[in-house]
Amino acid sequence: MCRWLAYTGEPLQPAALILDAQHSVVAMAENSPLGAETVNGDGFGFGWYPVANTDAAGPRHPSVFRSIEPAWNDQNLREISRAVVSPLFFAHVRAAAGPPIQQTNCHPFRHDNWLFMHNGAISQFGLIKRELALAVDPSLYPLMQGTTDSEVLFHLALTLGLADDPIGAVRAAIRRVEEAGHAAGVQFPMQGTLAVSDGETVWAFRYSSQGRSRSLFHSADVPTIRAMYPDADRLSLFGDHAQVVVSEPLNDLPGVFREVPESTVAVLDPEGYHHEAFLDA
Repeated sequence: MCRWLAYTGEPLQPAALILDAQHSVVAMAENSPLGAETVNGDGFGFGWYPVANTDAAGPRHPSVFRSIEPAWNDQNLREISRAVVSPLFFAHVRAAAGPPIQQTNCHPFRHDNWLFMHNGAISQFGLIKRELALAVDPSLYPLMQGTTDSEVLFHLALTLGLADDPIGAVRAAIRRVEEAGHAAGVQFPMQGTLAVSDGETVWAFRYSSQGRSRSLFHSADVPTIRAMYPDADRLSLFGDHAQVVVSEPLNDLPGVFREVPESTVAVLDPEGYHHEAFLDA
């Protein structure tokens, strides 16, 4: 389907993870050993929040760069990801499962200060697309520019209170998908991993109706990794609060990445991270 990465922590050049890691997101675009598809070359997206301005009031709003080029072939991604410094960013490489290859179908999706991305699919989406799209709040409906199930899911979560209760809203959106799918005779309507952020916290979900979700991993805390690998010079790039959640481990070092359990949400914020049970399949 796709592969993605979310980072939060001390401000960092995104290229350190998107381009330069041993198994970077761009490397996953060309060869994804744990993915449903080996190659994810149907476009990419990169969304990032600016470094906090203590004089500015209100939430930080992200910037987004999306392209239908394969990630490994886009010079602009290389330029931007090395020029930008960000404390929180998303990166996504796409393998189109049906909706056309167009820029508006590339992740991440943005609304106000929110970013959203998804790896997976709503099974037989065409059967329930109309019902789900019409469940989106009328004020949000015109903002959907693409044709993907992921964008509808995002706007459904916004409709169901994402700004006030992210976990509850995503839970309600997925249950709405499952109810519509089951009514249409779809046995396992929901599949995937997804991430959402308001610019301060990242919520990363692993869930499928079948209980066999796409892969998802979370990095151990940086001080622990430094203690395990004191001679790893590359760790100097990362501050003590750096956290990564990603579809596949970014390197082969044992203990650095830990699998996020099935039916779980990983919550990453300035205080650290924790896991919560999400939904029963």
